[in-house]
Amino acid sequence: MAYERFGPAVFHLALRGVAGVADAEDVTQATFVAAWLGREGFDPARGSMLGWLLGIARRKVVDQIRASARDDRIADSVRRMAGPARHGAGDAPPDHIVDRLVLADEMARLPAEQRRVLELAFYDDLTHPQIAALTGLPLGTVKSHLRRGMARLRSRWEVDGAAPGARAAGTPGAR
Repeated sequence: MAYERFGPAVFHLALRGVAGVADAEDVTQATFVAAWLGREGFDPARGSMLGWLLGIARRKVVDQIRASARDDRIADSVRRMAGPARHGAGDAPPDHIVDRLVLADEMARLPAEQRRVLELAFYDDLTHPQIAALTGLPLGTVKSHLRRGMARLRSRWEVDGAAPGARAAGTPGAR
């Protein structure tokens, strides 16, 4: 009942704050899930249900924006690491070769479906909805595969020292 009554207002707020309809739908869903889980925190003496829900929605919009920015930084990092070599094989700096080997090794360790989603996103430069349509996977599954896959790649780069900023002090590329 709360969703039917207040869902359009929450969706409108979400749509104004995030990049697209799919993200606004995700924010709307996350808002109502958070409201349900925190329902004992609602106090009608402090304000209306709509105000409470819109407050949750604003926080979820901020969370979505931060997650998108983080995903974009990781995606840019993956593209740089996986991009075609600009030098001949003998001219490539050794750290770039190592980075590509780390990336290829970790990609090979991913489950096939997750690896396919990452390849479509980064090598074919497809959007989340395009990947969902191509693979037949639900959009939420595509996003989950991308987030988990990128997190796994990032943690591997940080462990191996391949990620920018993860190098030890005093080594080339240290910040």
